[in-house]
Amino acid sequence: MADIMTSLATRVEAVRRFSRFYTKQLGLLSEGLLESSLSLTEARVLFELAAADGRSPTDIAHDLELDAGYVSRVVAGLEGDGLVGRRRSDEDRRRVILRLTPAGRRTFERLNSGSKAQIEALLGRTDVPGQERTVQAMRTIERELGDRSGEPVVTYRSHGPGDMGWIVERHAVLYRASHGWDDTFEAMVAGIVRDFLETFDPAFERSWIAEVDGRRAGAIALVRRSKTVGQLRLLFVESWARGLGIGARLVSECVGQARHVGYRRMILFTVAGLDSARRLYEAEGFRLTEEKAGHAWGKDHLAQTWELELCPLEP
Repeated sequence: MADIMTSLATRVEAVRRFSRFYTKQLGLLSEGLLESSLSLTEARVLFELAAADGRSPTDIAHDLELDAGYVSRVVAGLEGDGLVGRRRSDEDRRRVILRLTPAGRRTFERLNSGSKAQIEALLGRTDVPGQERTVQAMRTIERELGDRSGEPVVTYRSHGPGDMGWIVERHAVLYRASHGWDDTFEAMVAGIVRDFLETFDPAFERSWIAEVDGRRAGAIALVRRSKTVGQLRLLFVESWARGLGIGARLVSECVGQARHVGYRRMILFTVAGLDSARRLYEAEGFRLTEEKAGHAWGKDHLAQTWELELCPLEP
């Protein structure tokens, strides 16, 4: 028992030490947040009002887990500074609705920009792999210490050690169960993953791993096919994680990154009958450009090519 208590005391001190470190890094102990005259709580109220309209002081107190009387005093101070206004709800005249004034909106924009710049500078102290490890550690803290009674927490990150092997395994298992595809399909996916890892160019390629409450739930990859063409590959979502918008988000992120790095066109290869994936492609603007009957993975298929123009080609 003494050893357990000592171990717990050590863990408690580690958490307290990290709390002191992080509050210092973000300047949370300063008189004003981000060189403003606002306290952390006042700034957080502005952030809450900027994020969603139609909120009452009671809503904010509930979401921030603060005393309602304290929030009322904070809101009154922000009103006095001309940053927040109020009105009666049209549906329930007893309910007070808060809103940011134009001055409040400008203040929020300055704080928001300052916060982003501060975090960018903080992350800039380490390289990209170090940044990914830091973010993953934060996700772990959020998952382990957060409220587990609410909606699932969906997060996205780049691949790390073991993720690509997992992608091969899940493709093999899922498509064997749903379509009866044989071992040659697993071999094909393994080849795609091998080539991706051996020639990976982070300037033009990227992967995304979706996690639900810290559990891997889906993936996608953007692969460089040529200087002007990016290829969408390896998309899948676990059956238990469907209905959370993960597939749509993965395809959207992939297309957005392709535009960001300057590809003019995207291409993907699939087979007819994968209707859930087809709807995701169509929603992003992909169009079917070619179909060809064939045999692979122990089954007959109608192979399909889908393409998406990202910008007009030069004349």
